[in-house]
Amino acid sequence: MIELDKLDLKILTALQENGRLSNLELAEAINLSPSPTLRRLKRLEQEGAIARYVALLDPAKLGLGLEAFVRVMLDKRERQFAGFAQAVQQWPEVVTCHAMAGEMDYLLRVVFEDLAHFSRFVMDTLLQHPGVVDVKSSFVLQAIKQTTALPLDHLGRPG
Repeated sequence: MIELDKLDLKILTALQENGRLSNLELAEAINLSPSPTLRRLKRLEQEGAIARYVALLDPAKLGLGLEAFVRVMLDKRERQFAGFAQAVQQWPEVVTCHAMAGEMDYLLRVVFEDLAHFSRFVMDTLLQHPGVVDVKSSFVLQAIKQTTALPLDHLGRPG
């Protein structure tokens, strides 16, 4: 873990709200001059606190109105864990994949145009992968909270 002070936390908080802030806008937001703001920003990028900058797209507005969480169980005897982890990288419908402890081995968050697209993915891709023995799906009815912002309050508390 890297060391962060209050100004670093202000930078991270501001960028989580708007990653397109110019250096001048960021400096104004944290009440610091542009030059030291830029130095701090570059350090946060180099040390990996800021992993990357992205645009967050709205799936529904781009024709991907069906979202689901899919739990996948693999046959432990088949030893397909590395192969599954590699395969999932090639499936554009999968927007997140987590290896899990517990009842299932993987949790996938997937997006599709419609139920027919989902069905094709499950039948022609997921269930065709060697070692997949069980798949359970839950469809998203409504997103109640969806954020990419990480909680940073714990970093500002005295240790």
